[in-house]
Order: sequence, then structure tokens, then C-alpha cells
Amino acid sequence: MSATTNVDTGEEQTELKRVMGPKLLLLFIVGDILGTGVYALTGEVAAEVGGAAWAPFIVAFGIAMITAFSYLELVTKYPQAAGAALYTHKAFGVHFLTFIVAFTVMCSGITSASTASRAFASNLAKGFGLDSDNSNLILFIALAFMAVIALVNFRGVGESVRANIVLTLVELSGLLLVIMCGFYAVTAGKTDFSRTMIFDSPSDKNAFLAVTAATSLAFFAMVGFEDSVNMAEETKDPVKNFPKMMIAGISITGVIYVLVALLSVAVVPVGELAGSDTPLVTVVERAAPDVPIDTLLPFISMFAVANSALINMLMASRLLYGMARQEVLPPFLGKVHKTRQTPWAAIIFTTAIAFGLITLVTLNSDGEVIGALGGTTALLLLGVFTIVNVCVLVLRKDTINRKHFVAPTVLPILGAILCAYFVTPLTGRKPIQYEIAGWLLVLGVVLWAITWFANRALRAKKTYIRDPEELGEREGGMN
Repeated sequence: MSATTNVDTGEEQTELKRVMGPKLLLLFIVGDILGTGVYALTGEVAAEVGGAAWAPFIVAFGIAMITAFSYLELVTKYPQAAGAALYTHKAFGVHFLTFIVAFTVMCSGITSASTASRAFASNLAKGFGLDSDNSNLILFIALAFMAVIALVNFRGVGESVRANIVLTLVELSGLLLVIMCGFYAVTAGKTDFSRTMIFDSPSDKNAFLAVTAATSLAFFAMVGFEDSVNMAEETKDPVKNFPKMMIAGISITGVIYVLVALLSVAVVPVGELAGSDTPLVTVVERAAPDVPIDTLLPFISMFAVANSALINMLMASRLLYGMARQEVLPPFLGKVHKTRQTPWAAIIFTTAIAFGLITLVTLNSDGEVIGALGGTTALLLLGVFTIVNVCVLVLRKDTINRKHFVAPTVLPILGAILCAYFVTPLTGRKPIQYEIAGWLLVLGVVLWAITWFANRALRAKKTYIRDPEELGEREGGMN
């Protein structure tokens, strides 16, 4: 997409309408971060680190904020809707690396949506009084939910920024309900804050390893801020507004997450919290048993995770479609439905991957489905964030004659080191997360290789079978 620069303001002009002011941008960022992570993984985080479940959220907040500074430099320097793949291509110019980054981002969307579908199923069972311990029932609901998401995706969804305001407020209301119930429990003497200072890992890890293992999960709750860079071409004065609003958005969500983690552990013993697929519902039930809020929260949670699933599957299918149209994936994945004008082949393919993930992880994760899928999402994005932090340093040589945000040099260096560390097994990350991520990337490489060889054969065929007139002239000359 072409862009020109307004000589008066220095702001790049694009074909898209700049409609997002600072308030809408802030709500978009907050809404994108809030969702499945904190609603579903608070118990899993507590299971890894014990009562000090707040600590991993603080560490995850710190890493997210450092990486956000790198994104801010790049998005204000290159305010285009392409994100990490664009920055990678500008920094290194290696098409295969650009493809791997784009495919990894796509896979993170599928694993995130799969996590959300499992959380949706657990909350639905809780809300309607079904048997939430029946793994077959939960699996069926999760798959049915993902099928509905695919149908909505196929029909075509016109997501607007203003609609995101409503979604954000609903998601936020659920977390504020948890916090209010937690404070109510404090005044009623139903809390034990001594539990919040206990580092107790079930696998006898020391405090450092317990926190890093839990952070690898908690980071899933902080992702989403990186999606906002795709709105750069529709944001008013992105150079001025993005830095303030992204930092504010991450800070707001970080404070909410730490409060939720603190109050959750203070209200509910770690063992009970860790064993629940709907941990925040358990907190509300224990904190305010006489107030019928606990019957409402499962439905708020369902709404929050459903929104996350839909947004991620929309992103994944469109990204897959785009790669097929760029001839780096098989062309059949770029097919568009004639009447709905939606990428039906990419929707079916991404949904099939989600189905496989949900089913296989359910059968092979010893019940820790949400943790396995959420941890894989964090693993994939931490790998992307490592590259983005490096891109900032590489692209410092690419100077532009326009004002843009510049991150302190130490931050992208620190961000690259921290993100790379949290990708490694040194953090105590569970092997199943590497298995899931590895098979997804192998699938991507296989599809890329098939496409590369097919394109090469097609080019060779076109070279061999030349234009008939040219071929006749050559034959006449030879005679």
C-alpha cells in the first residue's frame, strides 16, 4: 500500500481513513490485552509458583513494557499495517525469515483461540450447571464453539473500533467484579494475605525457577498490545498518540492483573485455585457467597474469551490468505468465496488446525489443556518479540527525515535477551509447549517448501514453453 507524507505535519498519508484518536486507541489496546489470559490462567500460574501468583504477572508486565518500547519505535518509524513481518523484512530482507515470523504470528492466533475455546467450554459448563469435570463434554463444547467461530468468520465479520469499546467494557467489568468481591472479602475478614508471600512450587523448584516457569504462562495474559500496530494507518497522529496510549494501556492492564492475582490467592487457597478451569468464578463464589454475582461471571468470562477467539481466528485466516496470495503458501489457501467474499479455504484450514490442537492436547496433557495451549501462545510470541527487539537495533541505520519515537538503546537489548531467555527450557517451560510449537512450524516449513518447488517448476515450464511466435521465429532461423 502506497503512502505519502504531509509536508505540513510530517504525518504519512494512507488510503485508510485515520479515525482513531487517543481515547479509542487506548480502549483498543486495553481490550486487546484483556481476555482469555487472566480469566483462564490465574489458577495455572498459582499452581506453578504458589501463593505469590502476583510476581509472574509483574515480571510479564515488565517484559511486555520493554518490548512495547521497541514496537513503539518501529510503528512510529514505519506506520504501516504489517507488524512484525514488515519489520523483519526491512531489517534482514530474507524472505524465508519473514515467512517464518508471519507464520509464527498466525500460529499464535490459532493457539490463542484454541485456549479461548477451552476456557469458553469450562465457563459454559459452570454457568449452566453442567459437569465441568467431564473431559469429553468439555471437549465437545470446545469443538462446537470453534465450529461456530468458523461459521461467523465465513459469514464475514465487520469488526469496528467503536464496537470494541463495548467488548472492552464487558471484559473489564468482569475483572472489576472480581476485584470488588475481593475487597469485600477483605472487609469481611475472609482473606489470608500471608498466602500471597509463599513461593511454593509443586515440583520443588527454587523461587527463581518457580517464578520464571509461571511467567512463561502469565505472559499469555499480557499479549495483544502488539496487534495495535496494525492500526497505525488508521490512527490520528500515530507518532504522538501511540507512545502515550500503549504505555498507558499496558500499565492499566498490569495493575488490574496484579490486583486480581493478589486477591484471588488471598481469598482461595492455592490448591483449590489451581485445580479450577474457571478460577475467577471460584474466587467470586468464595468471596461473596451471598451475592448472586457468581452466576453472572461465567457468562461475562464466556463473552470475553469468545471475543478473543473470534479476533484471533479472523487474524489467523486473513494472514494465511495473505501469504497464499503472495505465493509463499499453496495457492488454494488463497481462495475466496464468490458470494460471501471471505477466505473460505484459509478459514477451513486454520479451523482444522485448531480442532486438531484442542483434541490432541486434551488427550495428551493430563488435564492441563489451557496451560499447554496458552503457554504455547506465549512461547511463539516471545520468539517473535526477540526478533522485533533485534530489528530495532538493526534498523537504527535506516534513518528517515521524519520525527518518530526512539527507545533507549538499552531497552531493545534487554528485551531481546529476556524474550530469548523465556523461549528456552531454562525457565522450566513444559515440553508439550515446544512439541506443539515445533509441529506447527514444521507444518509451515513443509507448506512453504511445497509452494517453493511448485513455483520453481512452474517458472521452469513457462521458460521452456515460450511464446509460439517467438518459438516459430527461432525454428525459422534454424532452418
